[in-house]
Amino acid sequence: MDKTIFMELLHAREFKAVRRILNVMNAVALAALMTELEDKELAQAFRLIPKSKAADVFAEMNSSMQSYLVKIFTEDELKDLLNELFLDDTVDLLEDLPANLVTRILENVDNEKRNRINQLLNYPEDSAGSVMTTEYVDLRKHTTVREALAHIKQTGIHKETIYTCYILENRRLLGIVTAKDLMTMDDDLTMEELMETEIISVSTHTDQEEVGRLFSKYGLLALPVLDLDGLMVGIVTFDDAMDVIEEETTEDMALMGAVTPSEKPYFETSTLEHAKNRIVWLLVLMISSTFTGMVITRYEDAFAVVPLLVSFIPMLMDTGGNCGSQSSTLIIRGLALDEIKLSDVFRVLFKEFRISLIVGAALSLANGLRIWIMYKSVTLAVVVSLSLMATIIISKLIGGLLPLFAKKLHCDPAIMAAPLITTIVDACSIIIYFRIATLIFHL
Repeated sequence: MDKTIFMELLHAREFKAVRRILNVMNAVALAALMTELEDKELAQAFRLIPKSKAADVFAEMNSSMQSYLVKIFTEDELKDLLNELFLDDTVDLLEDLPANLVTRILENVDNEKRNRINQLLNYPEDSAGSVMTTEYVDLRKHTTVREALAHIKQTGIHKETIYTCYILENRRLLGIVTAKDLMTMDDDLTMEELMETEIISVSTHTDQEEVGRLFSKYGLLALPVLDLDGLMVGIVTFDDAMDVIEEETTEDMALMGAVTPSEKPYFETSTLEHAKNRIVWLLVLMISSTFTGMVITRYEDAFAVVPLLVSFIPMLMDTGGNCGSQSSTLIIRGLALDEIKLSDVFRVLFKEFRISLIVGAALSLANGLRIWIMYKSVTLAVVVSLSLMATIIISKLIGGLLPLFAKKLHCDPAIMAAPLITTIVDACSIIIYFRIATLIFHL
């Protein structure tokens, strides 16, 4: 939709034309369009969205837009919105809003919904319970296909999804039936005859990262969530799982870039907050790099005898850091996709060692030839090439080992990525370089 045309119609108060446009656009596109509007225009346009679609559009908006709309809504408008919002979207909204707006929202929902909201808010952060919804289709094992379809027609409008139905007995999950089964099977068949009993499920305290991994691995549309007693309390839907995967990926990218993760978008995060998120890691890395400086200082005598040695330090450090980062990135990916397990530590080390031999040989040969051609010194070429070979081997092994070590300690493997690996590898490469140089040059 062309923003200019839309704005012209809105400013001209051609509300019928605006409403027709809003009626044919999907919720995601509408939310994107709303981000282009000023606050006054946003409120005006949102009120023209059909009620049946308004809640879906609201759920797709960012937190600042949601906060503004909640502030300006009348009590009736707020109640209408909350009645249409699914429970998990309401909980997500409450987690991002200021306390005064949270109080206002809770005052405009009925007691039953308020209790369910409070229950979801009490689950640990980043757990399956915190991202699940309690709005799902439940059936009984003696229910027929005909009765099940009638039940879905009657209650489905209030459920997050109807594509997967859950067969319960005293809240215990017996099996699942898909909408496809219900629409293609004989009307007189019971759920007990149709249901699939091999069910993938999680507990309320399962880490949300594991939830995302299960969705990715099994291609699920929804995942049942059981409490600590094995009773079904909700489901995680596909859209929420995708949000989880996006959050976890964003967090890993931030950690690998030595930045404290933030849930806010880039432009919604203040300059001061951006600085705070970066300063801590930069201070840690700066202080840790002083160790490299201490190592270099120790070999001042070698510099004095062979000043040319200094010029190769950046190349060795950069190559070592890059090699370590390559290995760690692949290992972190393997851990995230469950391709690599903690028990595979020796397999990983052996594989990275073989890779390092091939990579190291190729780079050392190329660098040795370059040095011999430029400086006509076989000894210098040997020193740098051997140092480079050793640095690459050490870097690959460290890059492969540290993410596994972090996983063993129940830390995010991304913490052990580029920043920390580079610091360790820099120190190792300098020590190796000057030990070899002092031995060969007899310094």
